[in-house]
Amino acid sequence: MTAAFIDPRPPASEAILAAHRPRVCQRILASGRPAIAGARAACYNPAVAEKTPRIRNKKARHNFAILETIEAGLVLEGSEVKALREGKANIDDAFARLRGAEVWLYNMHIGPYSQAGQFGHDTRRARKLLLRRREINRFLARAVEKGHTLVPLAVYFKRGWAKVELGVARGKREFDKREDLKRRQAQRDIDRELARRRRGG
Repeated sequence: MTAAFIDPRPPASEAILAAHRPRVCQRILASGRPAIAGARAACYNPAVAEKTPRIRNKKARHNFAILETIEAGLVLEGSEVKALREGKANIDDAFARLRGAEVWLYNMHIGPYSQAGQFGHDTRRARKLLLRRREINRFLARAVEKGHTLVPLAVYFKRGWAKVELGVARGKREFDKREDLKRRQAQRDIDRELARRRRGG
């Protein structure tokens, strides 16, 4: 019986990645496309991911009551991915809307990438969101109710992919906003008092 030959060398994709890891990983993670099968997972670095800024919508929870949230993929160009990793984005005035059978994000600002030169991206272009059909049907059913809208709550990277936390939101009345401010102030006062007691003050 002939013994099976086992090639001690790693698969071709792993060998390429090992030989050129910094350059290959940079291209793979920045492009948003899996150039080599399994390479995105191999390139993922939790330490780097922790340093990537999480862009938050500072106005959303003040101006809206968030009824439901969902995570969607965000389709970006290469320079947009790099600019987003530099934290050059703002979603305070952004909103999402159904266009045909797809969901698009409008008025999100992604500033120019520092090394893009003159060939940069449109900083406020509409950007496609990636959702499953059943998610779109279920989620948007809430959004079309009277007074409801779709707002992005946060933009971040998850295992190398750009993601958006999207919320079904209902506009708050001025009375509701004032009550929220009172509750937050009361909670801050309680937290300060508890901290003072723990210190023995």
